[in-house]
Amino acid sequence: MKILLICSGGMSTSLIVEAMKKFSVEKGIYALIESAGSESLEDKINEFDVILVAPQVRHRFDRFKEIADRFNKPIELIDARAYGLVDGRSIFERAASLL
Repeated sequence: MKILLICSGGMSTSLIVEAMKKFSVEKGIYALIESAGSESLEDKINEFDVILVAPQVRHRFDRFKEIADRFNKPIELIDARAYGLVDGRSIFERAASLL
């Protein structure tokens, strides 16, 4: 499973990425999880199976969804509560459920 998290600059999601990686390793699930800035979505989308959008860029979600739909990729806004709690488990499980 390859998961891309989109945020404003690709940096603010680093804690989420690490929490998701930790959960996947604990569960023995291979997953490539990365974050990128919102301007990178079109360049990187083909490398990933699912796209998650950080709450701080939710105002651009419709644009991201248009791009994801063009590439036939599932996309979803990360739950703000899970994001704030750095809940890697629930965010990872939600991403997996989109596939």
